[in-house]
Amino acid sequence: MVLILASRSPRRRFLLRCLAIDFRAVTPAEEVFPVEGRGGSYSRMARRAARQKARSVARRGPEVVLGADTIVVCDGEVMGKPASATDARRMLCRLSGRRHRVYTGIALVSDGWNMDAYERTEVEFRSLSKAEIKRYVATGEPMDKAGAYAIQGKGAALIRAVRGCYTNVIGLPLPKLVAMLAEFERATGLRVWG
Repeated sequence: MVLILASRSPRRRFLLRCLAIDFRAVTPAEEVFPVEGRGGSYSRMARRAARQKARSVARRGPEVVLGADTIVVCDGEVMGKPASATDARRMLCRLSGRRHRVYTGIALVSDGWNMDAYERTEVEFRSLSKAEIKRYVATGEPMDKAGAYAIQGKGAALIRAVRGCYTNVIGLPLPKLVAMLAEFERATGLRVWG
């Protein structure tokens, strides 16, 4: 069984390699999903986007497609990837000194079988000065990251605490993924890895 990662994210590729899973990465079609306001289900949004990504590259045949999507939520505002340096600075100002939640939806899609789930992690930023935010944005690191930071990079210095799954904040909750792959193998009798 071939595992297809429906993502162009180098971070998700790195995390899958950590599990020693053979996979092939395919860039999904750009997904567009409605942003639900306060009181909406952020987990549902992340799962829906992950399913869209997986389905956009799924074909019939001996493969299982993994899709994932990460969103950052601070006081009801959904933060995807910043549209500009100004947007990144705005997001980081909003996160400064506060707690927020990171949701990653993950979906496995195969011919006649699919499953999705999500992981939620709470992250607390330390208080940041405007100069710190400006310097960090100038590195370029925030520009392709949900919430405008990378916990595994220079952005680690912005964070005071993490409660929950660390790899979820990077973009792929490995413990949840391993459990889903085990369920897939039990349900289908097909082996994805190992």
